[in-house]
Amino acid sequence: MSDSPAAPVSRGDGIYLALREAIMESALAPETKLPEDALGKSFGASRTIVRAALARLAAEGLVEVGKTKSARVAHPGRDEAREVFTVRRALERATVALLADGWSPSYAEPIRAHIEAEARASADADHKLSVRLGAEFHILLAELTGNRLLLRHINEIVGRSTLILAVYGAAHPQADSLREHEELLEAMAAGDAARAEGIVDRHIQSVEGRALIPDDTVERSLDEVLAPYSSGARTTASRRG
Repeated sequence: MSDSPAAPVSRGDGIYLALREAIMESALAPETKLPEDALGKSFGASRTIVRAALARLAAEGLVEVGKTKSARVAHPGRDEAREVFTVRRALERATVALLADGWSPSYAEPIRAHIEAEARASADADHKLSVRLGAEFHILLAELTGNRLLLRHINEIVGRSTLILAVYGAAHPQADSLREHEELLEAMAAGDAARAEGIVDRHIQSVEGRALIPDDTVERSLDEVLAPYSSGARTTASRRG
């Protein structure tokens, strides 16, 4: 991971990242409609910019665009869910094997910092943040491999997994996830690729095997859901301008 300053984020990038974060935190539930005009109002952007952000999310399988160009958060079916987790297990095993076989002490600091952030979110009972950080842990591992193609596929597959969990998944105790992430760090740092692969495979299998639970959340308007996300996107864009 580079220590150089991050490149400025464009208005379109900011909207894309904000929407992706809202989906990753399950703030935007599957099948939530995403009208371009409503999103434009939330983010203070043109429909053209919003449309481009939605197209990027659609390419990742997080958004579905209908024949009338209307967009909504994707709702993966069970067959797709099985396919996603089959591919994810293979990609995750490859990721941890690469890290274990080529382990550098410099990897430990960002991984440890991320696990500590997960622990704080869990202690604060911040479920949405915990969900996102749990997913981003796996993206971080892929980033550390330095393999851009692997990172791209992990980024997409983790996003789709989050949607699947929003539809079919039961809650996973945060203490279990933290313990598994700690064990994974220990195995990779020891250069034990076989053990690391076994840990991550069991971890993903446990995610896949969660039971379906009913959705008893209170429905909110699109503007209410996006309020905390759109403010960040506006601030980023205004700083750039």
